[in-house]
Amino acid sequence: MLQMTDPKTALSERPAKPAMILGWKRLCPNCGTGPMFNGYLKVRDACPVCGEELHHHRADDGPAYLTILIAGHIMAPLILFAFEYFRPDPLVLTVVFSVIFVALALYLLPRLKGALVALQWAKRMHGFGREPDKPSSPG
Repeated sequence: MLQMTDPKTALSERPAKPAMILGWKRLCPNCGTGPMFNGYLKVRDACPVCGEELHHHRADDGPAYLTILIAGHIMAPLILFAFEYFRPDPLVLTVVFSVIFVALALYLLPRLKGALVALQWAKRMHGFGREPDKPSSPG
C-alpha cells in the first residue's frame, strides 16, 4: 500500500554517515566545503559558504567523553605492551605515554566534536530540523 506524505511536512533526508565524515574533516555537513569551526573548538554560527546555521548544536561534554574513551582504549594496550616488552623505567613510561595521550586527545577532540555536530545536523536534533521559512501565498 502506498502511503502519501504531505509535501508541507516532508523534509529532505540527510544521511548521517556522509555528514559525520564531513564533520570529522571539520567541514560544514551541508555543503562540505565551508569550515565548521572558528578556531580550535568554537563552532561557527553559520557556514560562510552555504549559510547553513550551525549554532543549534548541543555537543556539550560528549566529544570530551568520546575522546577520553577512544584514546584510553588505544593507549592501554600500548602501555601494557611497552611495559612487558621493553621494561622501561616507570618515570620514562609515564612521561612518554602522557605526551602521546595528550597529542592523541588534541587530535581527536575537534574531529569528534565535528562528527557529533554533523550527526545532530543529519538527525535534525536541537533545532537543525527547521526548514527555511518560505513566503506564504495570499489566500
